Amino acid sequence: MTLGCKVNKYESDALRYNLELKGYQTTDQLERADIYVINTCAVTKEAEKKSRQMIARCRKFNANAKIFVCGCASQNNISQFKDKGITCISGSAGKIKISNYIDSMARNLSLQRDQLIKVDNLPTRYEDDLLAKQTRIRAYIKIQDGCNNFCSYCIIPYLRGRSRSRPIFSIINEVSALSDDVKEIVLTGINVTDYKIDGKDGLLTLLQELDTFGKRIRLSSIEESIMSEEFVRGLANLSNFCPHFHLSVQSGCDKTLKDMNRHYTTSEFYKTVLLLRKYFPRAGITTDVIVGFPTESDEDFLQTYNFIQKCQFANLHVFQYSNREGTVASKLYKDISPAIKHERSEKLLTLSNELHQDFIKANRFGKVLVEEKVDDYFVGFSENYIKCYIQSKENLEGKIVKVKIGKPFRDAAKAKLIKIL
Repeated sequence: MTLGCKVNKYESDALRYNLELKGYQTTDQLERADIYVINTCAVTKEAEKKSRQMIARCRKFNANAKIFVCGCASQNNISQFKDKGITCISGSAGKIKISNYIDSMARNLSLQRDQLIKVDNLPTRYEDDLLAKQTRIRAYIKIQDGCNNFCSYCIIPYLRGRSRSRPIFSIINEVSALSDDVKEIVLTGINVTDYKIDGKDGLLTLLQELDTFGKRIRLSSIEESIMSEEFVRGLANLSNFCPHFHLSVQSGCDKTLKDMNRHYTTSEFYKTVLLLRKYFPRAGITTDVIVGFPTESDEDFLQTYNFIQKCQFANLHVFQYSNREGTVASKLYKDISPAIKHERSEKLLTLSNELHQDFIKANRFGKVLVEEKVDDYFVGFSENYIKCYIQSKENLEGKIVKVKIGKPFRDAAKAKLIKIL
């Protein structure tokens, strides 16, 4: 069971694959099992709460099951999982050991409690011992771990460690082994922007190497700091790059950005938005926004609201500030009321819906990778990340199709099939 980010999902998939190679039957569905592995999240208090609640949910299916807990929530506070009858508690590092512990137990080998209830020190080098089996049409490829940014509100650098990059040959080998059924790869990490090759900025070089495989390439969340004209021009010269940029802004107020320890101004961020649209006129630019940061006044929030309108994002991910003990913000500032956070969040979610519909209406055509069938529709995402619902008598799953994008529909848009590519 996986909570949290795509990096966690990749690591869970890798752990599953490792267990399958040892002969175990696995699933990511919540159903009866002999053993449950819960890969936890701690990005917010609510995420930690859900991680704890997952234990009880598993117990309902099998009260006698062995439960293994790992990930950021146990890295942050191992004591919250003790005395709950958990078989094994570990942290963010060394997740591969879980499969070894499970295998040892299956062979009736004894393990000491200090082995099983232990959070290891965070590594200084990339742990390249977890490899996921890619069974989907879209494959997530982990290229990096950790973060050096230390935004004042964020606990993740303390739970994932400093930034470290996966060797490029390891990434190339994983992509080389992908089946022809995989049509798109998504590069993921805790801070993809900071990917390095031999200590130097290496993301563009990696993308150029991956472009030769002929599969669509998509980036997960990325930072404004990397968006030089040289870098963006390099992206535009790729044959298979999908122009969707999840560019986290977090706030549209310079004062709040400074308090957050974000290393850019709204002016610099807006120049990046314009640069992206210069090279990718139809780019889908989405973003993360935190509302209710302790120093955010009503005027500061209004600046954020207006800045988001100015940028014309395609969609927003809105988060209410969560006070994380141990971060700079938790030490310096007093939290504001949940009611204010909720009110600001609702305003931005309404704005997000309006911007999303405007973005859909501005796009006439798209190339969609069809991933699944939902009711009577084939569903997938265009290259600039518009979710499309397509009706067709022919099975479109796993195919890339050209469509005419129609009116907003459900959480996305209806689209008419033009041809299969």
